[in-house]
Amino acid sequence: MLFKPIGETGQKRIGSAHVVIIGCGALGSPIAEMLVRAGIGKLTIADRDYVERSNLQRQQLFTEQDADEGTPKVVAAERRLKDIRRDSDIRIVLDHVDGPLLEELVADAHLIMDATDNFETRLLINDVAWKKGIPWIHGACVGSSGTVFPFIPGETACFRCLLPVLPSVNETCDTAGIIAPSVQLVAARQTAEALKWLTGNEDAMMTKLLHFDIWNNTQVEAGISRLRRPTCETCGEMPTYPSLHKPEGTNYAVLCGRETVQIIPDNGRALTMDDGEDVAKRIGSDYKRTPFFIEFHVEDYRCVLFQNGRLLIHGLRDLNKGRQIYHQLFG
Repeated sequence: MLFKPIGETGQKRIGSAHVVIIGCGALGSPIAEMLVRAGIGKLTIADRDYVERSNLQRQQLFTEQDADEGTPKVVAAERRLKDIRRDSDIRIVLDHVDGPLLEELVADAHLIMDATDNFETRLLINDVAWKKGIPWIHGACVGSSGTVFPFIPGETACFRCLLPVLPSVNETCDTAGIIAPSVQLVAARQTAEALKWLTGNEDAMMTKLLHFDIWNNTQVEAGISRLRRPTCETCGEMPTYPSLHKPEGTNYAVLCGRETVQIIPDNGRALTMDDGEDVAKRIGSDYKRTPFFIEFHVEDYRCVLFQNGRLLIHGLRDLNKGRQIYHQLFG
């Protein structure tokens, strides 16, 4: 409150705000911690993954114990955030975020924070933001570089408008590595933009997309207002919000930058951890069951089945092979 642009009025606005963070890894961890320490009123954190040792180099809310136990990231994050501030109002969602779920999560939100690692989810956030009229703060980092920009419906071009000019880089943290300082810089800039918006300091927000490389000591800012297209499917004259349309049937996808196939059964197929345990016993695999998932092995692949039926097959990038294994296991 001693910081004049925020003051007592701004602090009250922070305390009554609801922010949704999509992703609870490298960016989601420090963003969540900074917002909780700032006194945010309500925080919703959604992530589909669990803690592994490779995360610990840059994901500050987690410990070796979390990795050893395979604790879901949102569960470990909530535990740590509650240690920081007992009265914090935190809702966690352990699931793959699709259009219908995201629309539900942001129903009363004031701001969406991008802590994802792929274009598809950012397009989903972008469509929800424009459909609901909620700003979202984009952040991305890989290696020693990072990018930040606040997208504001009705004022800026949208993320979909930028796609033709964004670099088609396939590098991710899991393929090119990343150093923690670049993560912290992106998260700090994102959170600063969030605080500006939440406290009514919109005039102080960034108007150009920022890209930096902390290792090479370079920084570039680029205006994007001219990229706005009247025919854009999200922010154009006749928006259709294509990313919000959930595909029918079982969904198969390779997780960004990882040797992992994710399988989400269609609504008519109910799989549980009990089904996973039955399968593990049938194929003679050792298994580990936690309150959140069951882990077992098929051939050379590590399978993780969550309580809601979502299946991860680690060590695999071939979708056809993933389908084969899924049907082999569950029919």
